[in-house]
Amino acid sequence: MAKDATGHALTALNRLAGSSLLDRLGMRRMVERLAYGLTRSGFRVLTTSARAFQSVGGRGKPERLDAPGQTTDLFDLHITEEQQMIRNSVQDFARDVLLPGAERADAEQRTPEETLAAARELGLNFFAVPESLDGAATERSTVTTMLVAEDLAGGDMGQAVAILAPMSVANALTRWGSAEQQSRYLPAFAGEESPLATIAVCEPRPLFDPLELETSATRQDGDWVLNGTKSLVPLAAEAELFLVAAQTDEGPAVFIVEGGTEGLSCGEDSPMGIRAAATRPLQLNNVRVPDSQRLGVEDFDYRAFIDLGTLAWCALAVGTSQAVLDYVIPYCNERKAFGEPISHRQSVAFMISNMAIEVEAMRILTWRAASRAEQGRDFRRETHMARTLVKEKAMQVGTDGVQLLGGHGFTHEYPVERWYRDLRAIGVAWGGLHL
Repeated sequence: MAKDATGHALTALNRLAGSSLLDRLGMRRMVERLAYGLTRSGFRVLTTSARAFQSVGGRGKPERLDAPGQTTDLFDLHITEEQQMIRNSVQDFARDVLLPGAERADAEQRTPEETLAAARELGLNFFAVPESLDGAATERSTVTTMLVAEDLAGGDMGQAVAILAPMSVANALTRWGSAEQQSRYLPAFAGEESPLATIAVCEPRPLFDPLELETSATRQDGDWVLNGTKSLVPLAAEAELFLVAAQTDEGPAVFIVEGGTEGLSCGEDSPMGIRAAATRPLQLNNVRVPDSQRLGVEDFDYRAFIDLGTLAWCALAVGTSQAVLDYVIPYCNERKAFGEPISHRQSVAFMISNMAIEVEAMRILTWRAASRAEQGRDFRRETHMARTLVKEKAMQVGTDGVQLLGGHGFTHEYPVERWYRDLRAIGVAWGGLHL
């Protein structure tokens, strides 16, 4: 990505942040805040009431982001300076904000408003909206979004889902929204009070297949009428905007439904994991939306829509699995039994080694699929391989983390039991996110 003046300033600040001089002068926090301010001015906490979305009008064609300018057929793990700068900020946020508040958010089954407000200061939504619609995006950023998801989940997966849900809706609107849909909704995501928004795909039935939906959308007097029930919808009670997947006569489609629409309601269903995402079932009872609210134009690809959401969950699982690994290594080195650290036991050492191998394998497959998606190449096969590995090995990492802590792993005093519950979501969750 070509650097503008802001990019050069951010690079200089990032290098300055690595100097110990800031700590001696007590200026580190000020420099970090300045870096945040260059990427995005401060956001205010959003109220939960629905708003009237206004179209900016005057747009004949939808905005589409191109693939990065420099791509090759070889799989490249190189991260740009801008991406590393974003990662540094997100990792600091995850460590300093999400991780300390994870137990509270899990217990309250919601992400605190102050945490969401702090997350908005990172300006993540801003980079999901094209420059022409008041955002900062100039090219597809699937890999960057994946890195952000992974790093946020390193602090807490549940809160990461709540933070990423609105960004996911903005990404989908940018990738497939019509000119009218983009002008109506996207400027709000780049504004001072970006809306809470979410995606609803998953349904409460065994062996759910996102390509065969029971939620229906039927034509009636020029509109679409939606009926059905969705499950595990992040921020369902607070969201002002929903992207709802439903089955039409032509196949699966996605519809934009504004909060407060007649017939739209959410229920109560306490989940096992990712509790901080405030997931709830969403009921659609004769919800009527105009034809203009069907997402996309001729270039809409429902399968890619699902695959990008799948990769988002894979990235979250990788980040949480890395958190488990980073926690159990020092624990096993410090925990002593029979006069020596338990890590000296071959069975323990082998288990940790296997965890490290699987985490890296999950990461590589996820990164490869995201890289191909960003370049506009076919990534269906790579996504399937990533999810197949991640849904098995991520849950195994969570199980092994609990096992390595013994009785401690079974208590709320240690975070591995929460990570174990969160990682179970990867086997059942579809939708809710979009890279």
